[in-house]
Amino acid sequence: MIQAIAATTSSPGLLQALGLNGQLFIEQGLAFVVLVLVLKKYVYPTLIKAIDDRRSQIEAGLKEAKQSQEALEKAEAKIETLLADARKEADEIIARSHQEATAMIADAEAKAKTRGEQIVKDAHSQLEADIAKARTVLKEETIKLVALATERIIDEKIDDRKDAGLIKTALAEERG
Repeated sequence: MIQAIAATTSSPGLLQALGLNGQLFIEQGLAFVVLVLVLKKYVYPTLIKAIDDRRSQIEAGLKEAKQSQEALEKAEAKIETLLADARKEADEIIARSHQEATAMIADAEAKAKTRGEQIVKDAHSQLEADIAKARTVLKEETIKLVALATERIIDEKIDDRKDAGLIKTALAEERG
């Protein structure tokens, strides 16, 4: 085979026309084939394995990044849900507090009104009692003054029974 190739290279032909040495061309071709075989046997498998490993690492990183992104989105959705629930609960607490405050104010107003009415009622009762007492005292004082005036007018002392009878008669005449 080498002779056949050498024979083709010895005849002037296409290779010489192109300015190429046929034997050198064949040697370089064989060297290239050997180089390719050595690379294929020792270098390419290691290189392909490194590339595949790197590709696997990149794919695993992308998968983890995607999972992380999904977990982040789920966490954000959960946070939004929790915030919405917290806002709703806060609104309910505020509304309930407002209702309780309103009820407490209404209750305090009702108690104050009841207490005020009781104070007015007690004041009226006390005033009526004071008026009745004042009338009694005034009546007694009037009776004494009338008795004193009558005594001076008659210039004699009348006993208490006669004195009271005269006063009652005089008052009855004055009213009637």
